[in-house]
Amino acid sequence: MFSPTAMVMVTALLMFPQIAETIYSPALTSISAHFSVTAQQTAQTLSVYFIGFAAGVLFWGRVSDTWGRKPALLAGLAVYAVGTLIALVVSGFTLLLAARVITAFGAATGSVVTQTMLRDRFSGPRLAAIFSLIGIALAISPAVGIYVGGLLAWRWEFYGVFIALTILSGLLLAGSLFILPETRSSQHSDVAFWSVLYLMLRDKKIWLAIVLVAAFNVSLFSYYSLAPFIFARLHFDTQTFGFSGVALAAGSIIGSQINRLLFQQGKSQRWILTLACILNLFGSTGVLCFSDSLNFLLPMALVMTSFSMAIPVVLSSALNAYSHCRGTAGALFGFFYYVFIGSGLMLAGWSQWLGLTLMICALLGCIAAWLYLPLLNEKY
Repeated sequence: MFSPTAMVMVTALLMFPQIAETIYSPALTSISAHFSVTAQQTAQTLSVYFIGFAAGVLFWGRVSDTWGRKPALLAGLAVYAVGTLIALVVSGFTLLLAARVITAFGAATGSVVTQTMLRDRFSGPRLAAIFSLIGIALAISPAVGIYVGGLLAWRWEFYGVFIALTILSGLLLAGSLFILPETRSSQHSDVAFWSVLYLMLRDKKIWLAIVLVAAFNVSLFSYYSLAPFIFARLHFDTQTFGFSGVALAAGSIIGSQINRLLFQQGKSQRWILTLACILNLFGSTGVLCFSDSLNFLLPMALVMTSFSMAIPVVLSSALNAYSHCRGTAGALFGFFYYVFIGSGLMLAGWSQWLGLTLMICALLGCIAAWLYLPLLNEKY
C-alpha cells in the first residue's frame, strides 16, 4: 500500500505525460508561425514525441527492473527537464524536433515506472479500481493542461509553455525524491530481456491489448494535435481552444464515474470494455458529422468518456501473466503501444482530418475488443 501523500505523488506522475502534452498543444499554432512551417509539419512535433516516448518506456522500464523503480523515475524526470531547457533555446525547427524527442524519452518514466510501482503494490480488481480512481484525476488534466497552455501561449507564445514544463518537471523530481518509496521487491530476480520479449511477441492477448490502448490514445491525442488548427480555421484563438478542455474533462470524469459505479455494482470488465467501444463508435461518428462547427465538441466528449472507461480495464488486465517481470514486461508493452500511437498520430497529422482518424480508431478498437474479450480473465 501507499501512504496518502505517496498516492497523491503517484497520481501526479501518471498525470504528468498527459498534462505535459495538453499544455503544449495550444502552442502548436505559435510554433508554426515562429518557425515558418506548415500545420502538417508542426503536428509532427507531437508524433515524434511519441516515438521518443516509446523508446523511453522501453529503457526506463528495463532500468526499473535492474536499478530499481525510484532511480529510474528520478533519472527520467531529470532528462525531461534538460530536454525542455534545450527546446527553449533552439533556433531551428529540426532542433526543436530533437528536443521534443529528448523530453519524450524522459517523460516516459512517469508512465511506465509509476504503473510498475502500482502493479508492485496492487493486483486484480483492486488494481483496476485504482486505475479507475486515478482516472478521475487524469480526467481533469486535459482541462487544466489545455486551459493553462492556452493562457501561456496567448501571453508568451511557446516560450511560456516550455518554461512552465521545466518548472513542473523540477517539482515532480523533488517530490519523487522525498516522498516516494522504492517498491521493487527485495527478492526480485533479474529476468532476461530477450526471454520476456520472445514470450510477449507470441502472446495474442498482449497484441490485442496494444491495439486497444493505441487506438484509444490516438483518438485522444489526435484531438490535441489537430484541434488547434480546426479552431484557427473557425476563427477562434488559442485561449478559446484552451476552454475546450472543459468539455473533454467533463467527458473523462463521466467515464471515470461510470467505471466506479459499474465496479461497485459488480459489473464485469468484459461488460465495461464493450460499452466503452460502443460509446467510442458513436462519439467518433458524431465528430465526423459535425467537424465544421464547434458542435463537434459534444461527441468528442463522448470519445473521452469511452477512453476513461476502456483504458483502466486494459492496463489492469494486459500483464496479469507477467508478475515475475513487471518492469520489463511493462516496458515492452508500453514500447509497442507507443510506437503504434506515434505512427497513428503521424498519419493523422498528414491527413489533418480528425473525424476520419477517430472513425478508423473506433473501428479498430471494436475489432480488437471483440477478440480480446474471451481472453480477459476475470479471476486473479
